[in-house]
Amino acid sequence: MQILTILFVFTTFFIPEIAFAEGSGSTNLGLTGSALGILGIFVFVFAYILVMIEEFIDLRKSKPVILAAGIIWVLIAILCAQNGISEQKLHHALDHNLNEYAALFFFLLVAMTYINTMTERNVFEFLRSWLVFKQFSYRKLFWITGIIAFFLSPIADNLTTALLMGAVVMAVGANSPKFVSLSFINIVIAANAGGAFSPFGDITTLMVWQAGKADFFTFFELFLPSVVNFLVPAAIMHFYVPDKTPEASSEGIVEMKSGAITICVLFLVTIVTAVSFKQFLHLPPFMGMMTGFSYLLIFSFILRMKEKKQDAMRIFDIFQKVERVEWDTLFFFFGVIFSVGGLGFIGYLDLTSHYMYGELGASTANILAGFFSAIVDNIPVMFAILSMNPDMDSFQWMLITLTAGVGGSLLSVGSAAGVALMGQSRGMYTFMSHLKWTPVVLLGYVASICTHFLISG
Repeated sequence: MQILTILFVFTTFFIPEIAFAEGSGSTNLGLTGSALGILGIFVFVFAYILVMIEEFIDLRKSKPVILAAGIIWVLIAILCAQNGISEQKLHHALDHNLNEYAALFFFLLVAMTYINTMTERNVFEFLRSWLVFKQFSYRKLFWITGIIAFFLSPIADNLTTALLMGAVVMAVGANSPKFVSLSFINIVIAANAGGAFSPFGDITTLMVWQAGKADFFTFFELFLPSVVNFLVPAAIMHFYVPDKTPEASSEGIVEMKSGAITICVLFLVTIVTAVSFKQFLHLPPFMGMMTGFSYLLIFSFILRMKEKKQDAMRIFDIFQKVERVEWDTLFFFFGVIFSVGGLGFIGYLDLTSHYMYGELGASTANILAGFFSAIVDNIPVMFAILSMNPDMDSFQWMLITLTAGVGGSLLSVGSAAGVALMGQSRGMYTFMSHLKWTPVVLLGYVASICTHFLISG
């Protein structure tokens, strides 16, 4: 996003006839050359710098971007007043961003609550303890955790997947830093690649699906490119994983709590409901997810009554799971959507779209977007592109979905999975240890793009 921002400023100063143009039918203010508009750019850049150094300053990422969103819309209100822009146009722009955020918020709220509930019922702990108990060799565990991450990420999010598989790696390989480092790189790649071919696998795929750029089943065209993205670097790293078996563990297999399997089934039924609402009823997916949320609410009542009769020490409370969703992440999305949406309303996204998709071409622009997502989070990159709304066919929308999803694997800070694993690794997986293997990851990135062109181009 920093590169996009630099492009905004570059265009503002060097193409003034575009920067100051404002057509009568324009959907944005066309005031990119104004002092307040440029100030909005710098406010967002500063806020996002704080987001990028979150782990060093211990300031939650949602806080600076929410403040930036507020300041940017204050600047927009002043610009509207100074230039005689109607309140109706201002409110219409706000409502558009609010609708975008509300749809994403309710969808993710349900998904996060289901994941929290399955965590509390020991679903993921059962899987972790089973893998530890089986005493696989380092190389087998390298592949097992990678493959599970690849197929679990499309259902759960890549962050939950990475933390679960990371816990397995740390439990059996804490005495082998090389194994931990390579396995964590593999997990990051697998989780990001797995999330790219499913509307539920990543926030960016969800945004593309909800925006109506592709139907549900179109995303599965990315399955083979995603597999290639995972397998190419994994096959190379395999030969550097220690060919040893870790010491035996005395840990037993953790049992799942009552209702765990039912909740997993309800989550799958909820996903089917969301897809059906979109595909057959032409209703937004969040309505299907909220309907699926009612399944969990009703079952939680049954589970609560059952545990009361059994005089359980802890009575199940579904709203405790709602309290524990990642509110920082949800509020971060608010800040990003309203900040980027505000800059787009001023006119910066149209300028960027004119250069990227008019001058460079869709394929080049979409491939470059993958590199942008390795530097910062892919969410603002994807939202910016959706806000630009370039005229692209399904093939190009799937290309940007692929590159934005797997591009984050190029650096450890390019995705939530990588950042989380750096904190979990006790210094065995770092930015530099990942950077050492970036050329190998890049091979997978290029190979996946080539595969997409061969299959769907």
